[in-house]
Amino acid sequence: MSLAPPTRIHELLAAQAARQPDAVLLHEEDGRRCTYGELWRQVGAAAEWLQAQGVQPGHRVLVVGENCRAMLLALFSCSVLGAWPVGVNARLSAREIATIQTHAQPQIALYTSGVSTAARAHAEQAGAMPADTGVWGEGLDHWRASQATPAEPPPIAALVATVIYTSGTTGAPKGVLVPHRGLVHFAGISAASRRLQPADIAYAALPLSHIFGIATVLLATIAGGASLVLRSRFDPADVLRSLTDPGITILQGVPTMFTRLLAAIPEPRSPISSRLRYVYTGGAALDPTLKRDVERQFGVPMHHGYGITEYAGSMFITEIDQPRQDCTAGVAVEGVQWHIGELDAPCQPPGEPGPILIRGPGVMLGYYKAPEQTAQALLPGGWLNTGDIGYVDHSGALFISGRSKDLIIRSGFNVYPLEVESVINA
Repeated sequence: MSLAPPTRIHELLAAQAARQPDAVLLHEEDGRRCTYGELWRQVGAAAEWLQAQGVQPGHRVLVVGENCRAMLLALFSCSVLGAWPVGVNARLSAREIATIQTHAQPQIALYTSGVSTAARAHAEQAGAMPADTGVWGEGLDHWRASQATPAEPPPIAALVATVIYTSGTTGAPKGVLVPHRGLVHFAGISAASRRLQPADIAYAALPLSHIFGIATVLLATIAGGASLVLRSRFDPADVLRSLTDPGITILQGVPTMFTRLLAAIPEPRSPISSRLRYVYTGGAALDPTLKRDVERQFGVPMHHGYGITEYAGSMFITEIDQPRQDCTAGVAVEGVQWHIGELDAPCQPPGEPGPILIRGPGVMLGYYKAPEQTAQALLPGGWLNTGDIGYVDHSGALFISGRSKDLIIRSGFNVYPLEVESVINA
């Protein structure tokens, strides 16, 4: 009997736990390994514990942390319950976290104190207490609201997989309501784009409080039945060791991570022999110098993509069989429609920049408790205004020019800061 297609993110994990319970999912910092079956059993226990703390469908669960097994347990157990995990990087300031907490009104807050001194400091300031080690393991603290917080109603509660706060280019952080539907869809797309197999091992240092870490690294790896080298922080020396043991095959990160990695390799930089077969960067512009140096060092193409917090996963990815020599963000993934230009105007011709509008299953459900900002971003017909400027070439490949609010006008010509940065970097 075949399982029904997953509709919620925890069902991706459940499917792999049923298919290959003894396969390794996590290679952890302390040397331990965690299987799919083991993590799924722990998710069930964590969901029961949260429920005992008063967490109901539509409640928010604040997770202040850095990458560790407890963050995965929180994400998936909230999915089981229909609660909304609000992942926050512990390296944010106390003021930033307080702002998010005041807005989200969580029923409970979790702090990954065992792997993060920053999280421990936030936990101490909040007066948090140790959580049940039999459920969460060592090093998780929790704070609970003194009285029940309001739960979001069933229609919307069941659709939201997580809330990710982002400031974007304007003031106070906005809580992006990320849909289960979009994350599940993109997990399959991303796994297929990299041809993930159970033998693959990906490196997971990108924060699991960020859409890149959740969608592209965590959920796509699970959808492919592969495993993760889970790390609380990015350490170039650890990446280089992991190329051999356990032998990572997939390396993903923002451009700064690759810059630091190259700097950690002793001169002369002879090519490194490893199992590495796929390298990908996103989250920021890619300059040609970094792309060239990474490809020379590791002997594989450097792929690129384009995504934003308001869309559950990357919207454009370079194709694995057609690596590019330029720094394009690639072509639209399955299910994504794009429009370059104003919505009420024809699409801009190839090479002509304009506002990037996107439509697809990953479009956010809105900004939490911010209807006016939601209306500015979500346009008629299901279109999302990304706030970015770009153009496509004749092959349909996207090039990012900059943010719509970042514009220099010189002698009547529009110049985007990103273009200037690229020239300087080159």
